[in-house]
Amino acid sequence: MHEIIKQISRIGILPVLKLDREEDALPVGEALLRGGIDCVEVTFRTAAARGAVEKMAKAFPDMLVGAGTVLTTGQVDEAVAAGAKFIVTPGLNPMIVRYCQAKDIPIIPGINDPTGIEQAMVMGLDVVKFFPAQASGGIEMIKAMGAPYIHIAFLPTGGINYDNMNDYLTNQKVVAVGGSWVVNEAMIRMGDFNGIMRVAREAVDRMLNFRLEHVGINCANEQEAADCAETCRKTFAFEPRELPVSFFAGAGLEFMKNGGRGTNGHIAICTNNVDRAVYHLERRGVAFDMSTAQYNPDGSLRFIYLRDEIGGFAYHLVMR
Repeated sequence: MHEIIKQISRIGILPVLKLDREEDALPVGEALLRGGIDCVEVTFRTAAARGAVEKMAKAFPDMLVGAGTVLTTGQVDEAVAAGAKFIVTPGLNPMIVRYCQAKDIPIIPGINDPTGIEQAMVMGLDVVKFFPAQASGGIEMIKAMGAPYIHIAFLPTGGINYDNMNDYLTNQKVVAVGGSWVVNEAMIRMGDFNGIMRVAREAVDRMLNFRLEHVGINCANEQEAADCAETCRKTFAFEPRELPVSFFAGAGLEFMKNGGRGTNGHIAICTNNVDRAVYHLERRGVAFDMSTAQYNPDGSLRFIYLRDEIGGFAYHLVMR
């Protein structure tokens, strides 16, 4: 997978932006960045597209600005000259794919059936756009196609929104989701760029889907931990469960046998994707203790502690 596509995967959401006026490019880009999304696909469907890409690429050098709805090799050249770092096409055009590959330009072509996947594989691609996603069977279609094609990942667009994006993003075959729903065209026309920022931030928060997993309480020794778990059983009917370093009472309380991280204990926060959570939280100024990182067999993060305590407790992220 190309490093730029890996970066889009860490971000998780690829806004698809149609601009009719070049002057809207910078305030929209700034709004997305303030909302926590530092990538965008500008569709080459308007006369303002090339200028918009150029303005955003120059003003926000750390933002991944790409060109979408690219239909010709001439548009590839135009987009790249303007500063586009990747190309997205609605379908799979072998001529455009080969052209981009020859110039080492990341390209994500659109497919919606196994034939398209096999054509992409022949050309050495490992990520394709699944378009139009909802109209082509949605996440169930991705699951069905992903089973035999284990080396292909998908970036679905078309019909994705707040209500269904996590149906896609919680599937390991999905690198990110895209769509115009993040940048509301009516907000652009009204100049409501603060509104766009709020929508972007809400999209990131909903994608990460933080929720309390359990609270770990430091005990002086194993007997105290066992007594606490038993008291919770008698009081709340929380069934105790012994682990090597702790006793659980139900699913939400963990009593550490010989203390542990944090002055008072630790709090586990569950998220849909630890890698994405770390990426976005670091952009918000949160620091992590990388020495605590634990990984899944595929190399993705499964578990990590924040560097600093909050209220006397250490905090760690865990994927569920």
